[in-house]
Amino acid sequence: MSESLPAASNFIRQRIDADLAAGRVNGVVTRFPPEPNGYLHIGHAKSICLNFGIAEDYRGRCFLRFDDTNPEKENVEFVESIKRDVEWLGFHWDDRLTHASDYFEPLYAAAVELIEQGKAFVCSMDMEAIRASRGTLTEPGTPSPYRDRSVAENLDLFARMRAGEFPDGAHVLRARIDMASPNINLRDPVLYRIRHQRHQNTGDAWCIYPLYDFTHCISDALEGITHSLCTLEFEDHRPLYDWVLDNTSVPCHPQQIEFSRLSLGYTVMSKRMLTRLVTGGDVAAWDDPRMPTISGLRRRGYTPASIRDFCGRIGITKSDNRVEMALLESCIREDLEAQAPRRMAVVDPVKLVVTSYPEHGEEVFAAANHPADDSFGRRDVPFCREVYIERDDFMIDPPKKFFRLAPGREVRLRYAWLVTCTGYDTDEDGRVTVVYATHDPDSRGGNAPDGRKVKGTIHWVSARHGVPAEVRLYDRLFVDENPAARRDGDFRQSLNPDSLRIAAHAVVEPALAGAQVEARFQFERLGYFCVDPDNAGDRLVFNRTVTLRDAWARQQGRGQ
Repeated sequence: MSESLPAASNFIRQRIDADLAAGRVNGVVTRFPPEPNGYLHIGHAKSICLNFGIAEDYRGRCFLRFDDTNPEKENVEFVESIKRDVEWLGFHWDDRLTHASDYFEPLYAAAVELIEQGKAFVCSMDMEAIRASRGTLTEPGTPSPYRDRSVAENLDLFARMRAGEFPDGAHVLRARIDMASPNINLRDPVLYRIRHQRHQNTGDAWCIYPLYDFTHCISDALEGITHSLCTLEFEDHRPLYDWVLDNTSVPCHPQQIEFSRLSLGYTVMSKRMLTRLVTGGDVAAWDDPRMPTISGLRRRGYTPASIRDFCGRIGITKSDNRVEMALLESCIREDLEAQAPRRMAVVDPVKLVVTSYPEHGEEVFAAANHPADDSFGRRDVPFCREVYIERDDFMIDPPKKFFRLAPGREVRLRYAWLVTCTGYDTDEDGRVTVVYATHDPDSRGGNAPDGRKVKGTIHWVSARHGVPAEVRLYDRLFVDENPAARRDGDFRQSLNPDSLRIAAHAVVEPALAGAQVEARFQFERLGYFCVDPDNAGDRLVFNRTVTLRDAWARQQGRGQ
């Protein structure tokens, strides 16, 4: 069982409490019903945490049900990715893994029942004509010319649809409700359509497939769902949900309750848009660390606990609001601050030669794996005459408040010595190639023997012992907070050209050589990083999870 969400009160919990107190339900049964037509994203994580978390808190049950009614866009890869993501987040469905396709026979029987009552009919209009006949928000729809077919004719046509006698688009089954309803969803909605398409779960057994609004409510009833929790875009569909349940022989009538979907800044949450990013080559795959998918966040180094914490903090409301990316980043920083071992890595190296140190000498310094937790232990960090430092930790002509290395300036090499810059070399373009310094032999461990104050401390890696690595510096995927709202409609125009920078010549301390995939570390002074699955053999690959502070806010001029 996962760590439960904080049991903070919200309108859904209040509704459940009232239903239990009044005896309307004897327990709580929820479900998470993803469509296997893409990878889950952080918005789905909110729903997962809500549905599984409420079931846990009320000692109830939660089903993982695949809404697999559109075989054209669904495949086994998406099914398996969804299962991995739910389990990775810390939730378990036990024996409650189901599919909408498990219920194709009872769904077909329910459709037949509606036909027999005169509440459904086979329509031979094409989908474009059906859409045109539905009317507008101010004008009623126009009834189909096939609306008054007899029950016998409808039953015959529907059976022949199932038998595969007709091509795609020849007929659909529609509910017979009210073409003048102010709710367009009740204007004789389509319940079934013909699709001669092999299904990833049922093979070629079916060539007609039910639509979501018909499938979902009956599946809920068959599973004994008490509270069907969904996002606000389904609020206008609730009357249809209730109509289907009221007019078919189902074992119970679940209650649909809507909540606001997650809208996260500097990314997109539409599966259609995410698919375009993948198919258009803007990202490497669904699990690209820049994607808001759960698998992308996992590859980037996010933890299940940080995502559950984030979902708990944003809460459950009826109001649409955009959540700042900074909140998600804050959750992972707080989680990794407590659990990530510290290591030193140099992403953009320039060599520092300590000329006063013996040419062939070397030694080790003890370094804490975590500055605030002794249980992490210590490690040995090797030192020699030549080390690598970050290129931006040295400036030839530094500004007034630059406290790192510069000609004539003394800084602390973390854990090692105090060093003073004595010179540097440059190439023909003026780029620094080597920095020279001397060390204070009485400052072992970086402590000034005479108590003098040294403001700057920089990290380093031994040139003799360091391990080459590739470091992928990920940033936000978009430069606009709400790229989906662009006036020109092209959200891809807001892509951040610097969302990925690759440091191909980084050097890391030897303690990182055997790090396992997904292991997470704080690279001192640089941020939090994790080992990428591309890591293999002697090729070390790290992804930046998040910077130590909200550097984005400073870049955007917001003052943090």
